[in-house]
Amino acid sequence: MDGDTGSDIGRESLALHAAHSGKLEIRSKVPLTNRVDLSRAYTPGVAEVCREIARNPESVWKYTLKSNTIAIISDGTAVLGLGDIGPSAGIPVMEGKAILFKEFAGIDAFPICLDAMSEDLVRIIRSLAPVFGGINLEDIAAPACFEIEEELQDLGIPVMHDDQHGAAVAVLAALINACKVTGKRFEDLKVVVCGAGAAGYAICRLLKCIGYDTQSCTPVQELIACDTIGIIYRGRPGLYDNKYKFILGDETNSVHRTGTLADAMRGADAFIGVSVANLVSEEMIRSMGPDPIVLSLANPVPEIMPDKARNAGAAVVGTGRSDYPNQVNNVLVFPGIFRGALDARATRITDEMKIAVAHAIAGCVSCPTPEKILPDPLDRGVVTAVAEAVKLAAIACGVARSHT
Repeated sequence: MDGDTGSDIGRESLALHAAHSGKLEIRSKVPLTNRVDLSRAYTPGVAEVCREIARNPESVWKYTLKSNTIAIISDGTAVLGLGDIGPSAGIPVMEGKAILFKEFAGIDAFPICLDAMSEDLVRIIRSLAPVFGGINLEDIAAPACFEIEEELQDLGIPVMHDDQHGAAVAVLAALINACKVTGKRFEDLKVVVCGAGAAGYAICRLLKCIGYDTQSCTPVQELIACDTIGIIYRGRPGLYDNKYKFILGDETNSVHRTGTLADAMRGADAFIGVSVANLVSEEMIRSMGPDPIVLSLANPVPEIMPDKARNAGAAVVGTGRSDYPNQVNNVLVFPGIFRGALDARATRITDEMKIAVAHAIAGCVSCPTPEKILPDPLDRGVVTAVAEAVKLAAIACGVARSHT
């Protein structure tokens, strides 16, 4: 394939959504066939449940849907590769996420697409939070996504922007196993990250603080981030206008390299693309170090197509697509991480939990090969492994309400 986005699939998807008027419905867990059922489920019986929760607020986890329900919240400003298409046009994606949560992790998730300015989103989400056991922020453009997530960390329930941390964890898992395939040491890697938006920022921060071993905090040896202008470096003109790019300039590029993406890639061990299509040439891959790792994750068309990357000498190639080997996709992360967080009744999702998830995902592939560095997204065992790792990490770092 040469970058075809799948017009047949697009037409089939339109027909599917039209036939069912979307992909979600709400069903009752309890019978409602007679007056006794009605009295228990609603009035007068439900009043006693309300009184119990009022007396003991923590019992809301026992008596309501909160313990297994999350909100998928978006403002539609950064939907897939489509950009700012608005909250209504974002609904099909949020519905899709909801059915993935249910299918893979047994979690009830509800799409909430808000027509609101970023400064209002925090207030609205705070108002919605009592119903939910967790908040999955989705498809919110940078830098608002960073600010909103930071502001909501005191809610007492996990709040995670999946485009940031889901992507970063999946990339870390891929790099762990790609190192096993190529014989490279994680802490020796020279990594280039192309894209400084939500995913790129989170990937950079994770790679700078996480070592190959879960007990280690050894970062990769060298990390260079690039945006549309070129290499991000401390003191670059205009960097002070964006707090998050300023942080990247301060925390990455210790060798103070300047120039273009092509300049950054010379001698690199790994390329991670979370940017736009067809940005990388075969010549740029050839300029990298021996047996380079290429994770070209722009969707639906990657920065360089896998066949071209391999022809240019890449030892391991991954994309975000399901029609090529090594799909580096958030679906490996978000169902299990929220399953584990809900089971632990975690108050937040920590870096320790993200590290544990990355190693759990990598561990689902017993013998990594160039064609298989990650488990299949449809492998149901991944959620189980990830959820268990999250629960143990939540307990270890003191953010778990439940230890069962």
